[in-house]
Amino acid sequence: METATGRLTFRDATDADVDALVALVESAYRGESSRAGWTTEADILQGQRTDPEGVREVVESPDSRLLTVERDGGIVACCQLEHRGEHAYFGMFAVSPALQGEGIGKRVIAEAERQAREVWGVTEMHMTVISVREDLIAWYERRGYRRTGETTPFPYGDERFGIPQRDDLRFELLVKPLA
Repeated sequence: METATGRLTFRDATDADVDALVALVESAYRGESSRAGWTTEADILQGQRTDPEGVREVVESPDSRLLTVERDGGIVACCQLEHRGEHAYFGMFAVSPALQGEGIGKRVIAEAERQAREVWGVTEMHMTVISVREDLIAWYERRGYRRTGETTPFPYGDERFGIPQRDDLRFELLVKPLA
């Protein structure tokens, strides 16, 4: 895939990528660096978004892949794909804040959908998004995902998922057919 400043390459993450992937995910969602992009959660969650153990678990799981995206020799994006029977789960999606708005995210999600369909033969992609992230949900809706109205509670008190700055957080399931 060609971009204005270089080719995007997709590959599965390895243990050697764990630290760089943790740094990427943290930079896209938490702290001041995340404010350079539009995916920041800094106003609703503080603390960590992920940690080396969580990333390594995805890398090593037989039913998961951590798709790593490189451009010009550096990791610029990633996403988790997990095979869950008839559907795949899409998560841990991050694009470097400095590169957001260049179309990389659209390319990553399209490649993730293609791989899930072709490798696992799944017919749907599922994801969960924090329900107050209206701008992010709208972005996914423009890519064919639909809100289901099905929600699960945010894990308040478990700082592995961050430190909530408000008391109305929950995850909403979004689904897209891949046929």
